[in-house]
This record gives sequence, C-alpha cells and structure tokens, in this order.
Amino acid sequence: MLFTHMVERQEADRLAAILKASSDPSRRSILTLLAQEGPLRITDIAARYDISLNSVSKHIKVLEAAGLVTRRTEWREHLIEIQMEPLSLVDQWFNELRSIWALRLDALEAALKEDDND
Repeated sequence: MLFTHMVERQEADRLAAILKASSDPSRRSILTLLAQEGPLRITDIAARYDISLNSVSKHIKVLEAAGLVTRRTEWREHLIEIQMEPLSLVDQWFNELRSIWALRLDALEAALKEDDND
C-alpha cells in the first residue's frame, strides 16, 4: 500500500510540474513551435519571439525540468526537442475528470427521470 501511495504521489507531483510549466503562454507557444517544426536550436526559437535569448533559455529550462522537452548536443549546437509522453499524464487526468462528470450527469438524468415518473 505504501508503494502505491508513493507512486500516486510521484505522479501527482509530476502532473503538477507539467501543468505549472505549461501554464505560461510563452512556454506553451514554444511547445507548439517544437511540435510543429521538430527539434530547434535555442537561438532559432529565440528568433521567433520578442524576448531575450536569456529569457527563452530560462523557459526551456523550466520545460526541461518538467520533462516536456529534452536537449541534445550535436557538435556545438544544442537542439531542443518536445517530449509528448508527459502529456499523456495530463490527458489521463482530464479523462478521469470527464468520467466523474459523466457519472454525475448520469445520476442527474436518473434523478430527473425518477422525478418525472412521480
């Protein structure tokens, strides 16, 4: 039971990190850019925005810490690549929310039908 709780806590912490990292519009835009164009150098990413290279680098570090991007080095170039796998955790969470609401709506519908029959 302790192991299950630890795993759930780790997933909750990971989900929180992903949501926090993706809460910033600039970081979401960077993720979208990487999803559309594939791996890019930080300088190529920075060229698309009206913010400094240093700011883009900080955004990339936050995304890296959340596991949403990885950095690989080819010669002297640092290429940033999106990682889609962590987003499955967000999708799983949304699916759980949808199922909760579906159950609540089903219960409401049943209660309304019961009320109509009375």
